[in-house]
Amino acid sequence: MSSGNMREDALRSIPSVDLAMRHIEERGLGAVAPRPVVVRAVRRALRGIRETILASGDDAPTRDAMLGRLESEVAALRLAHLNPVINATGILIHTNLGRAPLAPEAVEAARRVGETNSNLEFDLATGARGHRDALVRDSVCELTGAEDALVVNNNAAAVLLALNTLAAGREVIVSRGELIEIGGAFRLPEVFGRAGATMVEVGTTNRTRSVDFERAYCSRTGALMKAHWSNYSIEGFVERVSAGELVELGDRYGIPVINDLGSGALIDSMLLGIPHEETVAESVEAGVAVSTFSGDKLLGGPQCGVVAGRADAIGRMRVNPLMRALRPGKQTLAALQATLTLFLEGDAIERVPVLRMAATPAARVRERAFALMTRAGERLPSLAHADVVESTALMGGGTAPEAGMPSYAIRVAPNSGSAAELARRLRVAERPVVARTAEDAVFLDLRTVRPEDEDEMLAALLGALEKGMDDAAV
Repeated sequence: MSSGNMREDALRSIPSVDLAMRHIEERGLGAVAPRPVVVRAVRRALRGIRETILASGDDAPTRDAMLGRLESEVAALRLAHLNPVINATGILIHTNLGRAPLAPEAVEAARRVGETNSNLEFDLATGARGHRDALVRDSVCELTGAEDALVVNNNAAAVLLALNTLAAGREVIVSRGELIEIGGAFRLPEVFGRAGATMVEVGTTNRTRSVDFERAYCSRTGALMKAHWSNYSIEGFVERVSAGELVELGDRYGIPVINDLGSGALIDSMLLGIPHEETVAESVEAGVAVSTFSGDKLLGGPQCGVVAGRADAIGRMRVNPLMRALRPGKQTLAALQATLTLFLEGDAIERVPVLRMAATPAARVRERAFALMTRAGERLPSLAHADVVESTALMGGGTAPEAGMPSYAIRVAPNSGSAAELARRLRVAERPVVARTAEDAVFLDLRTVRPEDEDEMLAALLGALEKGMDDAAV
């Protein structure tokens, strides 16, 4: 048969959309997404099959191959949606995995205001229009000592709003060693440009002194700025200017200081077993006009940016037209208030998940790892070489990047297939599990796995290993 006839036969064998949908539903894939989305994926797969046949010559796909492509296209829809994931990476604040998991109280608060109307911008006492950031202002001020506070949708927005409000059209002096770049193309020099401020860098990468800031001061100076190192550290011959030194200089010349704290520590991070991070209260006490920080890092709340500081500076930021574009929604504010309440009640370390994970003794993590191995019984040894090993967990999210904390992980080397393939199977499981691979093995660090997720993680692991054995046997 000529290649032309083979191509025509292959084109005729392409199933119709109706037949393809029937096959998808018979395979139990029809419910992975709303039906219109599944139909869209089926149409896309059929177009791709047709294009492949037209370009394939003598190697036209079989009907089974076509149906397999359809199934893969539709099955991928589940992974494209926002899904709960088990974090077994050993990175507590994992940016790619949604950063800090919320406390049950925060989840419930978000649900409660999400299912009905709320007083988001309505003053119940007066019946007049209210301000949404006033809903959490008192809690932030009580925890930090600030005169005023507001909330935006992330810390990058907080920095942008502060620069635009306090220094648009003017110069802002910042240490060359603090011109950070973090994930997602957030580069401080470019944020200055977007904010309408001119950046003036002083000092060197490793050493900057107060006198460097003073020499750069001129009539065009609008603010002094300090930025958290976030995802890197510099050791050795290092000198940095403290917030207090900048405030002293700023007061002398009548200009505000902006302090980008990054992580948003409300308690001493040494209580969590990591080096001291400047707390928001320390920044406020130093006299900084505006301290900005994340709500979903060491604070352990929802994604947002919080600004705390002097009433005059915060008041100007509140009326900036940019504020409307950067403001958070009601569920974010509800979850943030619930999280702040846990700090106010004095037991945040026990009740805020990311703080509890960090503070858990390594011995307890080890106990959980061995208990999980015991629950696996004989199934796990028949599928892989597995043991409990020491590991090093990290806070992540730009918090204490140089500091690790002792932890324990289950190391799994599959009897069939590679560690990379096992990691992939875990990621596409019904409840996805994200782990790390090294030394031809998968490592499941128990410090970042919630105890209530352990059985699901074990089921996903055993299922992935058994699928690998089945594929090897075919």
